[in-house]
Amino acid sequence: MSFDLPRNVILPVDAVDVRLDPGPHPFARDNAEAIAENWQHEIAANPALFDGIVVLLSQLAWRGNRLVGRCHAINYSTFMLWRRRRENSGAGHAYGHAMLVAGDNALVAIRMGRHTVGAGSVYFAAGSFEPIDFRDGLVDVDFNMIREVREETGLDLSNARRGKRYHALSTDSGTVIFRRYHVDEPADDVARRISAFVATETDPEIEGPVIIRHAADLPEGLSPHMKPLIEWHFAGGN
Repeated sequence: MSFDLPRNVILPVDAVDVRLDPGPHPFARDNAEAIAENWQHEIAANPALFDGIVVLLSQLAWRGNRLVGRCHAINYSTFMLWRRRRENSGAGHAYGHAMLVAGDNALVAIRMGRHTVGAGSVYFAAGSFEPIDFRDGLVDVDFNMIREVREETGLDLSNARRGKRYHALSTDSGTVIFRRYHVDEPADDVARRISAFVATETDPEIEGPVIIRHAADLPEGLSPHMKPLIEWHFAGGN
């Protein structure tokens, strides 16, 4: 198991070759008892948590502007223990971000709902990769991005203009793979559409939209990985 990519620098990514291994993740296999015990503590603190299926990396490398890796399907309860023990765990987490760019060049992010693990956090609508995001064993990053944005905000980015490539930022907490998605509407209109959608949801995942208009416009609760993404965008990154 290996993780070989520069940390804390935005990398250009022309292709993502991350494949789903049908075997169990070693971290899940070796920590079954601790996973079950920790999950009881997690759901006692937050009964809204659901032990669904996500994926966790066992390998990830950056080679010639390509991300190459291997991941395994795990229960969310396994992921929650990994979050506590990620250092030297032999596992890693990658997730997609559709960087929503409005017609006035403002960014539209979201604030997570109070019942979620990331309550109050601000980042672009996103979620962990799931088995549904893989085609013939290969991750479809755009499918994941579009799916997560639709589920959280009600927006359909299927026909939005996409940036010519992905980019990635790897930190101690994981690797975000992101891509610009451009819409023609100004940010205020996009935000109103998101707010209207959230108002119709019985149990919305997000609290609402957050507009970011310039590099110094850093809202309260901003996730640490977001600041370099915001600076990159407003500096004209490509």
